[in-house]
Formats: sequence, structure tokens, C-alpha cells
Amino acid sequence: MDVKCAFLNGYLNEEVFVEQPKGFEDPHFPDHVLRLKKALYGLKQAPRAWYDRLTHYLLDRGFKRGYADRTLFVKNDEDYLLVAQVYVDDIVFGATIEDRATEFSEEMKKEFEMSMVGELTFFLGLQVKQQKEGIFVSQEKYARNIVKKFGLDSKKHASTPMSSSTKLNVDSSGVEVSPTLYRSIIGSLLYLTASRPDIAFSVGVCARYQANPKESHLTAAKRIIRYVNGTANYGLWYSKDSNSCLAGYSDADWASSVDDRKSTSGGCFYLGNNLVSWMSKKQNSVSLFTAEAEYIAVGNCCT
Repeated sequence: MDVKCAFLNGYLNEEVFVEQPKGFEDPHFPDHVLRLKKALYGLKQAPRAWYDRLTHYLLDRGFKRGYADRTLFVKNDEDYLLVAQVYVDDIVFGATIEDRATEFSEEMKKEFEMSMVGELTFFLGLQVKQQKEGIFVSQEKYARNIVKKFGLDSKKHASTPMSSSTKLNVDSSGVEVSPTLYRSIIGSLLYLTASRPDIAFSVGVCARYQANPKESHLTAAKRIIRYVNGTANYGLWYSKDSNSCLAGYSDADWASSVDDRKSTSGGCFYLGNNLVSWMSKKQNSVSLFTAEAEYIAVGNCCT
């Protein structure tokens, strides 16, 4: 569902004054200002005011807010599960019982002016295919656009994102390449990792050299794109009949970085048969890739 004029729904917690709009000045008090009662587009408070209004509305109706993802709301009753994910003025929602999803949409329409978009098939570059057996999430269209964008659609496909013998380093004596081009490739691939954990590690290694990229780094990044070209239809499958057992796996190498001899570690978590979280990181650094377990753990939703 889509909220119409979302930022106009927020209530302000402080006094905000604005000048009288040009052409609509009060002839008796031309120097006066107006005190706002509600938020307007253009106010820095408007996004927060909208989220606060929506959050209080959902919490008052039995929803619980996600601990990791603060824009996720879950209502877990005895016989059903209802999930709502908010992205600015768009709300993706689903329930294990279809009637509950319908009831939720009707309640939201009573409180806010909204339009129903329909069953989720495409959202923020993610393609969603809902079937009786489960849900398949991919970025096939986005992946093919990346390949075409960087002119590698006619190149030979790579069988793996990175060779097992490749050891990238700073390469101080290497040939310099355009930092803008290299960063554009890395940025495009980073978003693709949302549904492609198979390239997460390789993209993370290449991302270390964005400050001063060399030809060896560009070659490695282009290999990832050639791999994506042959696997554009890959994605994440969430089966409906999976169990609720949470299992985690982790691994680490030993001082594999040629530059600083730091180790690289990685891990992933499965809820039943479904991958819900993964990461790859260098020792003592921030995790590069994560997917919120709260968000993905609803593979049995019917709408």
C-alpha cells in the first residue's frame, strides 16, 4: 500500500513558524508569521513526525517494533502472524491468514488516505515471486542492467566471482584506473548483495581498494560482473514448509590479508531451510553485509 501525502500526517512536538506564502499574505498583518499545527513537506521534522505518528498507531493496535529494523512491525497472535515493513510512504505487509491482511488494509485506510498497489511483485529493485511452496526473491533485472551498464554483456561468463588463487593487495606499482568508474562498479555490486550472498565476500574484498584503485582491482571487479552475467537469475528461496529452528555457521581464515595480515571472518544464519542473515568482515572492522533476520523470517506469508 502507498500512503498519499505521508508527511502531512505527522504531528509536531515543538513550535515551528513559517513565513506567509507569497501571494497569500494577510493584508492586515503582512509581517506576521504562521505557527504550524502539523508537518509540511520541506520541514526537516516531517519524516520523523510521520514515522512517530505511524509507529504510535501500530503499537496501539498490538504491533511490536523490530529491535534491529526499527521500520518493521510484527503482530503475533495465537493463530496468525502479521508483518508490516515501512519504507517512507510505502508499506509492504503480509499475513499467514489472508483475511487478517485484508482487515489490516481496511483499518489503515480508515486512519490514513491510502492506495492499494496489489500483491508484491517488485520493490526497491527486488523481484518477488510468490508461490504456494514459498517465496523467491531476486534482482535479475537489476543484475542485467549492471552488466549492460559497464559493457560486459558480450564478454565470456565467469564460473566463480573470484579465483581461489587471487590475492588482491594495495598494488602500489600497478596501473591506475578511474576511481569514479571503480566506485560505481562497487556501489552497484554492493546493492546486488541484498539477494546474492554468493558474491558478498568477493565484493567486500574489492571494496577495500576504492581510495586508490588499480588495474588489478578493476579486473577482479569486472570478473564479478561476468559471473553475475551468467547467474543473473540467482536469488533467495524461502520455503513455506520450513521449520523454526535457528542455526548459525561461521568460519575464518588466518591472516589472509596481504596488506595488513588481518583475518577475514564470515557467518550466516538459517531459520529452518531459509537463509536470514549473513556477513563477511575483516577482523576489527564493521560488518559489510547483513540481512535482518526479523525481516526475512516470514517466508510463510501468503500475501
